[in-house]
Amino acid sequence: MSLFEWERRVAALAQFNVEDPERPTLTRDDEHHLRSVLRARSGEEVVVTNGRGAWALCSVSESGLTRVSEVHVDAASPETTLYVVPLKGDKSEWVVAKATELGVTRIVPLVSERIVVKFKGEVRDKVLARWRRIAREASGQCRRTYETQIGEPVHVRDVPAGVAVADFDGDGDWNGVRAVAIGPEGGWAPGEWDEPRRRLSLGPSVLRGETAGVVAASLLAFGAGGWGFTLQGSRDE
Repeated sequence: MSLFEWERRVAALAQFNVEDPERPTLTRDDEHHLRSVLRARSGEEVVVTNGRGAWALCSVSESGLTRVSEVHVDAASPETTLYVVPLKGDKSEWVVAKATELGVTRIVPLVSERIVVKFKGEVRDKVLARWRRIAREASGQCRRTYETQIGEPVHVRDVPAGVAVADFDGDGDWNGVRAVAIGPEGGWAPGEWDEPRRRLSLGPSVLRGETAGVVAASLLAFGAGGWGFTLQGSRDE
């Protein structure tokens, strides 16, 4: 991909998910958004992606989209997972959007002892559907071509052993960390994690739940090398 194509990609009117970037066809909802909400004009460019790394530039025409670039495939970022206890109101949705923008590849709803929102049955299904829609919209906004996956909810007791836990008394070495769990607004219940876990600090301040989620997403993506850098320092210093 040339610098010119990258600049066109950033400047494009919007990004949409399609089944095949080679032969892009928008869904009815996306077609409506393009024509009626964005009021796209003929000749304006959009990005299309399959959500698995492949993307292309397309020109808007009266009859649909015409591909005007080769189909490119972006390199995948390191896999990272953020376990998030659902928060009150729209705070969780904000975390999902920002974590997606920051490069987290998977977000999993976490059920803890101190969860403060109803998260069962129809409510649970609606929350998951909304998180998935928000993750897709955030991916398009920041031109990510690998869609952030929203996993099925898990209970604390079922979180895989290699997942770290955010804790005020944890250490600050996030290098190589690929998965971390963020607690509820009231903090973890005593003894909630019944097996030894790596504990990681989010800094010297007591953070609100949504702030903790964004800080953790930043450190996770950065420490895993998703931004092309690694964090400096070590637990042994």
